[in-house]
Amino acid sequence: MASHRRPKQPSRTRVTVLTATAAAAVALTSQAAHADPKPSKKEVKAEVDKLYEEAEKSTEKYNGAKEQQDKLEDQIDDLQDKVARGQDELNELRSGIGSLASAQYRSGGIDPSVQLFLSSDPDSYLDKASSLDQLTSKQADALKEIQSKQRTLAQQRSEASDKLRDLEDTRKELGEKKKEVQDKLSEAQKLLNTLTAKERAALAAAEERASRDAGDRADLGDAVPASQRGAAALEAAKSKIGSPYVYGASGPSSFDCSGLTSWAYSQAGVSIPRISQDQANAGTRIQSQSALKPGDLVIFYGDMHHVGFFAGNGQVLHAPKPGAAVRYESINNMPYMFGVRI
Repeated sequence: MASHRRPKQPSRTRVTVLTATAAAAVALTSQAAHADPKPSKKEVKAEVDKLYEEAEKSTEKYNGAKEQQDKLEDQIDDLQDKVARGQDELNELRSGIGSLASAQYRSGGIDPSVQLFLSSDPDSYLDKASSLDQLTSKQADALKEIQSKQRTLAQQRSEASDKLRDLEDTRKELGEKKKEVQDKLSEAQKLLNTLTAKERAALAAAEERASRDAGDRADLGDAVPASQRGAAALEAAKSKIGSPYVYGASGPSSFDCSGLTSWAYSQAGVSIPRISQDQANAGTRIQSQSALKPGDLVIFYGDMHHVGFFAGNGQVLHAPKPGAAVRYESINNMPYMFGVRI
């Protein structure tokens, strides 16, 4: 006889687990359907280039802080030398005034009128008295000099103390700017690591080809430099074509943008500021691109964080970015602000 028992119903716990599992599966399927696709090589390159530009902004700020640190260290060394010399001079003055005081004390034990009365040679006494007056006058002058030296030393010590505080702040800023640069470069590297080895190799080859082609095919025209120093600086920069971009570097084997321009002008015997924002104010501004001459500096971007050399015929010679070498490039590849003639 067949059994007519009803099938056992699944427990509530089992239903709940099955329902939750199904919901999770639906959610995962939905997430997979709406997940962002892997960025293309072109998109990664665009984002990496943007990060490199931001890193260069931070690099110029780092360079500025580094330059300020170097200046402060020189100023502090100079002040400390002055304080040391001043202290020696003060000690010598104090020793001298001590000798004067001792001599005066020894000669002043008897009232002057009594000394004159007892003196067997009044003329000799009067000569001695005159010398004593001179000693007293010298003593007063020495005391004034000591007071002046003490004030100067106190001022120099206070100035040195202020400079030391400024140096501490600058070193802190330097560390922050260095970290900004490293963070941007690290972020860029993480993006590059999302590409396949073949894609990364293709990007590197494209950069190498761009640098090589820029040197081989650059048509600089026949414009004449505005000055001999501009011509000499440009020639020095040309000798570094192919040198790698390294943030904070100013030669002779690697450079960032302002490191290249400041190094090249130093080879021409001209000292210009280290960072691009200061180089922008180092000479005569040239607003029109058509008025630029080879050897002029060219300032790019609204915050003036990039600089290169005008090389002629719409070409600039510069240290572009991490992963690239010193090379020629069209002046129109970046937002032109103005030129600077040194």
